[in-house]
Amino acid sequence: MRVLVTGGAGYVGSVSVERLLEAGHEVVVLDDLTTGHREAVPSTSSLEVASYGDAESVGRLLERAQVDAILHCAARSLVSESVRDPARYYRDNVAGGIVLLEAARHAGVGRIVFSSTAAVYGAPETTPIPETAPLRPINAYGETKRTFEGALRFYGEAFGLRSVSLRYFNVAGATERNGELHDPETHLIPNLLRAAETGEPITIFGDDYPTPDGTCIRDYIHVADLADAHLIALEATAPDDARTDAALVCNLGIGEGFSVRQVVDAAAVVVGRPIPMTNGPRRIGDPPVLVAAPNRAHEVLGWTAARPTLEEMIGSAWDWRRAHLDASGARIG
Repeated sequence: MRVLVTGGAGYVGSVSVERLLEAGHEVVVLDDLTTGHREAVPSTSSLEVASYGDAESVGRLLERAQVDAILHCAARSLVSESVRDPARYYRDNVAGGIVLLEAARHAGVGRIVFSSTAAVYGAPETTPIPETAPLRPINAYGETKRTFEGALRFYGEAFGLRSVSLRYFNVAGATERNGELHDPETHLIPNLLRAAETGEPITIFGDDYPTPDGTCIRDYIHVADLADAHLIALEATAPDDARTDAALVCNLGIGEGFSVRQVVDAAAVVVGRPIPMTNGPRRIGDPPVLVAAPNRAHEVLGWTAARPTLEEMIGSAWDWRRAHLDASGARIG
């Protein structure tokens, strides 16, 4: 299979590229490198530096590359930014996504896997969250992902597009080659590891939630497990595969959550010293507990998280950070 990976120079995309290559598939990466890193793309795949929202560039690429399927990992993904600038999120995540779908349709590419988000559920009434839960996003980021999922469904009905959307919450961990490197960094685990290195305390937002230790509980997934799911989902979009006939949606997770304080404590064990931290006020819109029910991914795709512990996630991220980042947090290799 020859796969186009949008956002393949980013964190999730680059690890997924690694996994596809390991499985013997050919990969073409499409990334504008505004947040991705050229060094993250293996030399055994080709890199096209352009935006997936550029109709002319994507059309030429699909005509030239002759891909069989698309893994769509590229998107704007900062919740707070989406609230401040929803226009950018609709322009890139929705309008840009439709450009990609139209280019694929005209090129005869009828298979796509969408790296979505459990933010489409908003603040759910029950947890763990099944795929049948109401979709009530509470920010523009989640809303634009929900909108694109809807486009996949209607493209399936109208044009026969076979798609799988994978919804997940927090991704963590690293492979030997690729790990998490964002600017700004908003995710808990890389910020904890940075605090361990620099001694600058990390702020924990809210310690008075109705949870056992007062901090939010979230579902985590190892980035390598997510890459495995991307591979399985791509295979499931094959015309003769009974696992999906149009638009399949699956949650990904380990079926349980970890509190912020549990993550802090686990990170301290991994690095061998306490993590400096301070307590801050709750952030607006942060539900106490978010855990995705992964039953459908187990039953339909045959996917199960193989690296479900915090120690595996944080440990691999710590190993990658020490091997690839300098004292300032810049990439060295």
